[in-house]
Amino acid sequence: MAELTTVARPYAKAAFAFAQDKAQLAEWSAQLSFAAALAGDAEFMAYLSRPSMTVEQQTGAFFTAAGDRLGAESANFVAFITQNKRLAALPAIAELFEQMKADAERTADVQVTSAFEMTDSQQQALAGQLAARLGRKVTVNAVVDASLIGGAIIRTGDLVIDASVRGKLAKLSATLNS
Repeated sequence: MAELTTVARPYAKAAFAFAQDKAQLAEWSAQLSFAAALAGDAEFMAYLSRPSMTVEQQTGAFFTAAGDRLGAESANFVAFITQNKRLAALPAIAELFEQMKADAERTADVQVTSAFEMTDSQQQALAGQLAARLGRKVTVNAVVDASLIGGAIIRTGDLVIDASVRGKLAKLSATLNS
C-alpha cells in the first residue's frame, strides 16, 4: 500500500491543485470518488488487466462503464492515468485528494465507535469538543460495537482515542503481564 500511495501522491496533488484553481473541489471529489469506486471493483479491474487489452481498449472500457458521470477535465485526468498504466492507483489518488480537500476546508470526519447508541445531543457535544481540540469543523459518524463494554473509540486520520472499557482492560492486562 505504501508503494501505491507513493505512486498516487503526485497525481492527487496535480488533481487537487487543478480543482482548487478552478474552484471545483466538490465536483472533482465526487468524480474521483466515482472513478475510484469503478477502479476499485476487483472484477472490473481483472477484466481491464487482461494481457490482450491495449491501453486504448482499457481506456474505452473504463469510459463506457463510467458513462457520463465524469466531466471533461476529470475524464482527461483518468485517461492520462490509464495511459501511464496507473489505473490501479486511482482509489489511492482519490483518498489522498480527499485528505487534501479536508485540510484545505479545515474539516475532519470522525468515526466514533461506542458500546451504546449515542443520542444526537451527545454527538453534537462530542463534535463541539473535538472541533475545539482539532481546530476543524467535525462531522461525527457514530457506530455501535457492544464488544467495547462501555465508552468509545474515536478515530480521525492518524488520531485514535481509545476511551473504551475493553481498551482500558487490555492496557491493565498488559501492565499486569509485564
